[in-house]
Amino acid sequence: MTTRSLIMATALVVVVSTPALADTQTVAAGDRPGGIVVNSQAITATVSAIDYKTRKVTLTGPQGNSVTLTVGPEAKNFDQVKKGDQVTIEKVDSVALLVTPKGEVAPAAGGETYVKVAKPGERPHGVMVRTVQITATVEAIDYKARTVTLKGPEGNERTLKVGPDAKRFDQVKKGDQVTVNLTEATAISVTKPLKK
Repeated sequence: MTTRSLIMATALVVVVSTPALADTQTVAAGDRPGGIVVNSQAITATVSAIDYKTRKVTLTGPQGNSVTLTVGPEAKNFDQVKKGDQVTIEKVDSVALLVTPKGEVAPAAGGETYVKVAKPGERPHGVMVRTVQITATVEAIDYKARTVTLKGPEGNERTLKVGPDAKRFDQVKKGDQVTVNLTEATAISVTKPLKK
């Protein structure tokens, strides 16, 4: 599966997921201002229709919502998918923020994408992990209103509201650098339905 195919498949999470399936955690960042927020979701949908010629598959979620996707040729073993099969999509997003004081060197920007698909003969499955790291500079800060204005590497500015969970906010100063690490991981697997 390509990144595009996996991203399209994760649209199913938005269409059929329920709040009860989401799990969010906030973790402290050690001795510097910052933190990590992890959000995970999982959904299992049923293949309610499949067209092998056009490679379209309709998935129906537990609440009856459906979505039709076109599966690209890079998704191996598509012919093994049958009506009634269960498609499980697991998605984990994490955002880590770390403040580097002015004058210290912040981590370099970068990013990577990793994709793994099924080998010929295996049950259809795929995994995609994408990481992006950027660094923005604190242009302005309002401790009372708990807002911070960040300037990105391309010169764009954005003012953000900082929630009460952010510890040591009072230690962040104008000119500090905020490094944002974003990781998105998606896993898709197809299994036969459980026999009743």
